[in-house]
This record gives sequence, C-alpha cells and structure tokens, in this order.
Amino acid sequence: MRASAIIVAAGSGTRLKLETAKAFVPLGGRPLLHYSLRAIAAVAAIGEAVVTVPLGMEVQARAEVARAGLEIPVKLIAGGAERQDSVRIALGLSSAESEIVVVHDAARPFAAPALFAACLDAAQRADGAIAAIALADTLKRTDGRTITATIARAGLWQAQTPQAFRRKMLVEAHDRALRERWAATDDAELIERCGGRVEVVASSATNLKITTPADLEIAEALVMRLFAR
Repeated sequence: MRASAIIVAAGSGTRLKLETAKAFVPLGGRPLLHYSLRAIAAVAAIGEAVVTVPLGMEVQARAEVARAGLEIPVKLIAGGAERQDSVRIALGLSSAESEIVVVHDAARPFAAPALFAACLDAAQRADGAIAAIALADTLKRTDGRTITATIARAGLWQAQTPQAFRRKMLVEAHDRALRERWAATDDAELIERCGGRVEVVASSATNLKITTPADLEIAEALVMRLFAR
C-alpha cells in the first residue's frame, strides 16, 4: 500500500482567543502542527504529505517539517476558506499513485502512529475508515434549554481524525460536493453521501481536538506524559 497524508493546519483558531493561527499555538514547547508531523513520520505506509497552512505561514511550517524529521516529500499549500476547501486543495497536490489518502486535523496532536496505521489498514477493506469513540454519555435533544427527547446512545460514535479513504473515491466525492454545493463536517460524510462504506476504528478520548482554552489546558497536562522528550 502506498498512502498520502493530508494534514489540515489552516484554521484560524478563533475560539482559542489567541492571535496565533491554531496549528502554530505552542503545546509543550512545540507548535500543534509538530505532533501530527511527528506521528506520520513514524508510519511506513505514508509516502508523502500535503500540509495546508494559513497564507503567509509557509516558512514556519517548513521549519516544523524539518524539526519533525520527515524523510518523505512534504508539500505546503495555503488552505481554503473552510476545512472542506482545504482538503480539496490538498487532494489536488497528492500523488495519483497513492491508493489511500489519510486526512488528519493538526488540532488533534495526540493521534498516535498506530492509529494512523489502523485507519489505513481498515480503509483497504472498505471505501474508508475513521478514528472514533463510542459514545458513553446520554444524549438529549432540546428546544432552547428544554429537553424534548432522549436519544439512545447504542451504536453512536463520535468521529475524530485521522480518517483514511481510497484516493479515487475521495477525489470524486470532493468534486461532486463542489458541483452540487454540499457542505460536510468531515470527509467521511462526503463518502457516505456518495454511497461508500466507511468503517470505524476504535480510538480514545485522549485523541482530543483542541478548540477552546480549556482544551489547551487539558492538552498541556497530557503532553509531558504522552511525549517524553
């Protein structure tokens, strides 16, 4: 299997209430982007990477690529207005020789190389595979603050990244989404809407997405334990 990795690192990070673009916010002394690069560097099946970054941050991103020790080609490109746009742009730079593309958000710094490898392996059995965790909490639907229904959590999973897909199908799904003006919250939704079969790969709550200042505080508490220098 030959695979390409797309690292989505073009977000502004508005909800973090910081002036720094999210992927370049420091965590344990390194920008968030560093951890995703370090993870894919340890996955033998990944033969190249495409990283979407905010316009003007290419130099800083290239420095992080060098620090992460990647020995594969890495292409940097300015991302789009939305995450979906960034992935589509990166897909256009990925190698047509890659069977699988794995997409990951730089805002999830704790995704381990083994999780990337597991998603890549599962994607070969289906059209795609995503890291996810089974829901443990009771879900409530509300009207304002009033509960209107309780939703059974059996069979419900919380999607994460990495997410891996057959490249040909992912390209076709993004092309169709552009033509038909679909907006999706993740790439798996696009594959599903095109009739593809996507599996889940069990992950953990440790693979958290850093969105708010509270998330960053939790990540700071985790980083030294998970990434011993």
